[in-house]
Amino acid sequence: MKNKRLKMPAKNIGGSAKNFGGKKSSYEGLQENVVKLKTPEIEVWLNQYADKIYTINLDIPEFTCICPKTGLPDFATIHIEYSPAKFCVELKSFKMYTIFFRNVGIFHEHLINKILEDFVAAVKPRGFKITGVFNPRGGIMTTVSREYKTV
Repeated sequence: MKNKRLKMPAKNIGGSAKNFGGKKSSYEGLQENVVKLKTPEIEVWLNQYADKIYTINLDIPEFTCICPKTGLPDFATIHIEYSPAKFCVELKSFKMYTIFFRNVGIFHEHLINKILEDFVAAVKPRGFKITGVFNPRGGIMTTVSREYKTV
């Protein structure tokens, strides 16, 4: 039997309208200001062992944010590993920072990048790695990771 390939029309799932034959994406414009999103301050405290190289792991097993497309909640476990330098993160302020996202519509990929950039700006670690393991949405589980290292 000959293997027939079905021709399916391409779905417009993001990007600019010119990339999709002039059709506007339903995702277009949803995340335009995500980089400038004003988030709560992440506080720090002075590390008395700044001359030592060590690792701190933080796990957030009940992280929630909102899907910017559907408005439904997204659930994830966020894993953070960082090597402090002069400062360590103050955990209560970081908890309040993460709770802020409960009412924010944000794509998984943008969320992980935003947390990394805010954390690195506040704590100034030697190294930082973040992984977000998001519960399945539409039968697809998403894992997003990003890493930062000082030179």
